[in-house]
Amino acid sequence: MSKPNFKAMSQKDLQAYVLAHRDDQEAFYAYIDKLHAEATWIEMPPLESAEDLDNYPEFVEHIRKSSEPHDKAI
Repeated sequence: MSKPNFKAMSQKDLQAYVLAHRDDQEAFYAYIDKLHAEATWIEMPPLESAEDLDNYPEFVEHIRKSSEPHDKAI
């Protein structure tokens, strides 16, 4: 059985593959490389308290938007 082309896979497909093949280290490292290449996270220093979030309104808004349901139809 041949391995899939990890570089051609989307991040979502590669994540699903890694979760289904947890012992495949090559796939895991390809997934980590893809995460670093796409860099969709927000970096910030560690917080001292919950009030520190007031200093990062962009981060709070990003989290708020990403936690909203995608399908708003009832």
